[in-house]
Amino acid sequence: MKVKIINSSSFELPSYGSAGAAGMDLRSEVDVVLWPGLTEVVGTGIRIQLPKGYEAQIRSRSGLASRGICVANSPGTIDEDYRGEIKVILINHTNRCHKVFAGDRIAQLVVAPVTRVEWVKVETLDDTERAAGGLGSTGVR
Repeated sequence: MKVKIINSSSFELPSYGSAGAAGMDLRSEVDVVLWPGLTEVVGTGIRIQLPKGYEAQIRSRSGLASRGICVANSPGTIDEDYRGEIKVILINHTNRCHKVFAGDRIAQLVVAPVTRVEWVKVETLDDTERAAGGLGSTGVR
């Protein structure tokens, strides 16, 4: 996959943390303070060119999420035709400030195929056992 580093020649590219990892770690390009209850858009310093028929999803890192720092719109979607800088919208769900330093791993990037559909208007839909059962309809303890 093509990647363009925007500002820094010593920047570390996104990488997989293990041989079986689904997501690549994205790193912050800047130092930033995440204030309690607020969001901050954090640049990663990279632009990418996804293969045709693919998207990239930005997801929270479990270690940060366990401490209350999450991707606000998780998963964020990067479309195949987007060529701007990848930015991560982080939210601080805690009651204390959280410092992010340039180079810190702040999110994961998962590249996945996209399935596109075409709508077909119909008068009825096939019946199922669940039917229109909504929230909590598949079982309660």
